[in-house]
Amino acid sequence: MQRESFASPILDPYPLLTQTIRLLIDESIKTQYRMGPSVTEDQLPKIGMEPIRRSALVEATIHEIGARGSLDVTVSQIARRAGVSSALAHHYFGSKEQIFAAAMRHILTLYGAEVRGALIMAKTPRQRLEAIIRASFAPGQFRDEMIAAWLNFYVQAQKSDAARRLLHVYHRRLRSNLHHAFRQLAPAEEARILTRGLAAMIDGLYIRQALHSAPLSGETAIGVLLHYIDTSLPEGAPT
Repeated sequence: MQRESFASPILDPYPLLTQTIRLLIDESIKTQYRMGPSVTEDQLPKIGMEPIRRSALVEATIHEIGARGSLDVTVSQIARRAGVSSALAHHYFGSKEQIFAAAMRHILTLYGAEVRGALIMAKTPRQRLEAIIRASFAPGQFRDEMIAAWLNFYVQAQKSDAARRLLHVYHRRLRSNLHHAFRQLAPAEEARILTRGLAAMIDGLYIRQALHSAPLSGETAIGVLLHYIDTSLPEGAPT
């Protein structure tokens, strides 16, 4: 009678160590793909990379606009800086205008987060105004490529409905935040005038900086706007 033979399974004497090593290897691969300075599109894993590539294209758009000082950039230039192909950029966004709109939304998201973070610590109306001003001219906002992007998005808004809508959202939120503070410091009509004035000055300083006309530091710009507040509020207004 033929005896059946069963191969004995090979047992791992150190299962926990083996699992740990596998996890470390997986993490090493992810880090290499995501953080490597010279990673090309072909080296990237195909699964789960869309958000990373989209983010890279948006950042590349802001940098390209900043480097050239205009919207006269091509999808190829943006894609090259992001390390992906032009075809992939078109696949994700559809057109250059939509890439610009995504970059604009990204800038507005960063700005909104900056403002919300600053307002957390503000306890009085005057402190709220100062928080908004400081957030508007924080180092992460008031830098060359962001300033150039803002100026060119204003230009884009003259012919793009998407850009115009995004700027409208920005202006509405800015005026709302400013007016919320001013109405506690001044009569209704004066609060509206002060709101329009401060909003215009914030945008105006960005445009002036973008044109390199007597450029200011962020701290100097903040000082100018705080002086406007303090000299414009009615005497005896609460702080």
